[in-house]
Amino acid sequence: MLAVFPKITVFENLEFQPPDAILGIMALFRADPAPNKVDLSVGVFQDEAGRTPVLQCVKRAERRIIEAQDSKSYVAIAGNPGFNEAMEKMLFGAGHPALEAGRVSSVQTPGGSGALSVAGHVIVRARPAATVWLSQPSWPNHLPLLRLAGLELAHYPYYDFDRHRVDFDAMVETFSSLGPGDVVLLHGCCHNPCGADLSPEQWDALADLFADRGIVPFVDLAYQGLAENLEADAHGVRVMAERVDEILLASSCSKNLGLYRERVGLASIVSRNADEAAITRTNLAQMGRGIYSMPPDHGAAIVSCILHDEELTAQWLEELGEMRERLNSLRRTFADQLAQRGADVDFSFIARERGMFSFLGLPREQVIRLREEFHVYMVESSRINFAGLNRSNMDYVAGSIIAVLQ
Repeated sequence: MLAVFPKITVFENLEFQPPDAILGIMALFRADPAPNKVDLSVGVFQDEAGRTPVLQCVKRAERRIIEAQDSKSYVAIAGNPGFNEAMEKMLFGAGHPALEAGRVSSVQTPGGSGALSVAGHVIVRARPAATVWLSQPSWPNHLPLLRLAGLELAHYPYYDFDRHRVDFDAMVETFSSLGPGDVVLLHGCCHNPCGADLSPEQWDALADLFADRGIVPFVDLAYQGLAENLEADAHGVRVMAERVDEILLASSCSKNLGLYRERVGLASIVSRNADEAAITRTNLAQMGRGIYSMPPDHGAAIVSCILHDEELTAQWLEELGEMRERLNSLRRTFADQLAQRGADVDFSFIARERGMFSFLGLPREQVIRLREEFHVYMVESSRINFAGLNRSNMDYVAGSIIAVLQ
């Protein structure tokens, strides 16, 4: 007689998961028929016409690659060697002591998120009991990415919402109680979502503190070149790599080269010496192999082509400078417009912060009113993307904010 087994489905215990908050706002925006609607929620760079442009240097590099490419076979597990080498020089600076000593190991990854995932899994393998500390607030996807790797997560104070600035004293107080086995994730520049960055002096102080206490910094550098310039924006990475024995770095080409859909990133680890770096490199590669098998090539080939060609590099730096100036100019102009309209809230912090994002400091009720009454969409935390502003909607958005403040 055949045994009768209960009918159990594989997925019957799954629970409904709420939609991503930002994607939900985007869906509401698309469904809104109002002709004057404005989307300040989506987290991508946009030009004056509201497009996420393909850079001219990228188009030129793509043409060269397509004309010369004679195979679509896999690249190496570690990725495009030219991309890895050029990115390390851009991130750490040519001649950096860590590079000269052979302490840096890197693998190409599918975007900055892939870099975070690979690095997170390596942390779990190396020190399963490690705790990774995230800033409060932090990019919302940091938590699920690192939690899926199996990491224990905690939060440290970072942003003073009342004063709209980095709460550095509170950070240092928290870090002074940490030690070996603690990994601290720091935003390299253009902090997402608050826009408030550490100063060079604060980076220097943290590097000394981390070196003294054996804390491992994990720097997420997703916006290099969009705050001040390529060199200044990498200060934190470089000083940490000089003074601290071990650091992790996740970097992305989505924003500064506009390669969002190509998914181009780099996971790097700085080890104590070249021998340990060689071992770490094999673990980075094996972890990438286990997660996604082989990295995609097209975006990395574009970046490698640009960074190895002086003319294309010069063109990219010019285009990057235009993107950066657009963001910083929008910040200054928007802060001025709110002040000129008699806002009873001091929005001058907007001009001091950097990158695409800042919190306006509006309560949830006013954010919802902006959406429902004025068709101005932002995340309910009042985080906005300044790249969504332009000459045609700036006045309207400023006036709408003043209206809900009254």
